[in-house]
Amino acid sequence: MVAIGLAGGQGIRARPLTLEAFGYLRSKATMSFAGRPLIDWQVAAFRDQGIDNFYVVANGRENRYQVKEVLGHGDELRVRVRYSRPRMDRHNTGSGEATLSALDYWDLRGLALIFPTDSLFEFDLADLVRRHRAGGALVTMATVERTAAEVAGTYGTMVTDHTGWIREFVEKPPLDRARALAGRTGRIPINAGLYLVDAAALRRLAAGPELAAAMRHRLDWGSDLLPWLVTHGHRVLQVPIGKAGDLGNLREYLTTLTDVLGGGYPHMLKRLDPPYAGNIWIHESSLRQRDPFTGMTLSAKLNAGLVSIGPNVRIGRDVEIGPGVTIKDACVGDGVDLHPRCHLERTTCLDGAVVGWGARITDAHIGVMATVESTHEAITALEGYTALGHEATVRAGARLTGTVVYPRFTVPAGATTPNGTVLVTAADLIAGDLAAAASPSSLPPVAGP
Repeated sequence: MVAIGLAGGQGIRARPLTLEAFGYLRSKATMSFAGRPLIDWQVAAFRDQGIDNFYVVANGRENRYQVKEVLGHGDELRVRVRYSRPRMDRHNTGSGEATLSALDYWDLRGLALIFPTDSLFEFDLADLVRRHRAGGALVTMATVERTAAEVAGTYGTMVTDHTGWIREFVEKPPLDRARALAGRTGRIPINAGLYLVDAAALRRLAAGPELAAAMRHRLDWGSDLLPWLVTHGHRVLQVPIGKAGDLGNLREYLTTLTDVLGGGYPHMLKRLDPPYAGNIWIHESSLRQRDPFTGMTLSAKLNAGLVSIGPNVRIGRDVEIGPGVTIKDACVGDGVDLHPRCHLERTTCLDGAVVGWGARITDAHIGVMATVESTHEAITALEGYTALGHEATVRAGARLTGTVVYPRFTVPAGATTPNGTVLVTAADLIAGDLAAAASPSSLPPVAGP
């Protein structure tokens, strides 16, 4: 059995998580997640369930060679990794075409697990294989459940018989149809993007004239290939799995991160050292690190009750944490500086970031070496799924809500932004009509020094 990772997107929804600098993309597969590249977590989790042969079907230089930079040929993870050839990109008309071409190029004939490289999964592979084989399925599609309100107008779903065989796909149903599909349970299965396939049988179909013609035009898994298979009477089975975390945008990224740190993905936690109580991981070098304000180690501050950490927190190496800092449901990278009285909640701070005195950061992402300035007189607040690109700077007293700040951009002191603001160039400051400094009374209260 093999696994095939699909790495073909440009990460538009995930910006600036996928921007190294203006105009330079970071493959979603190699985004930092809980201290490691995402693809690293995925391969290790599949390996732990018995897969040791991996194929990466990439589209574009960034996806192909950034993934290769992380995984190499799999030696460190004790697996084998191979990559699609660049010339195959010219004929890539979608994820379905890329998969079928890969099956043929590598002459794969057994079972293959197809997975997107921008998601995490919690599932039992042995159970998935057993149910696939028992039913004689061509494709077994992993599904997760959502409420009717969540699905309506947003997700596609499917109609199945009582044994799980898919009879029809329904694309983004309106709320009344979604409620009817949900029935008494109020929940609807949606495609998790994880497929177990019979490689030899799919290759035979791809050699036929109708599917071959579709491959030349457009063939995505969800919108084209799966509906085509069901319409033509082929056996497609849906099997529910434990969880699927889509990291395609900041809200989903932070929701999945919080779930992972809270223990919701046991296969991932196997790769972390045993946590302290409350699912707290702190590297020993950070416990020994002294802050320049008190000269005390983090360990001493924790024992004295001067710092509050947890639950669900991961702190990397050589992190400086000042007195009065509170952190929960957050991941802090290596070499980060957290100045006194700052507050981080449902937040990820990448390597080398600096968070100033008393800053209030909730539901946010702070990129590599980004700086959030803040002072006792001018507290800075980031909230509502705000994301700072690498080396971005936010001056003291700013308040950003649901804002994307591109790499190396500087937000002026005292600026406020409405939800949905995107700051790319200086012209955006004028176009966005950013308000003057927020009044102190509009910000959360912060204790004195």
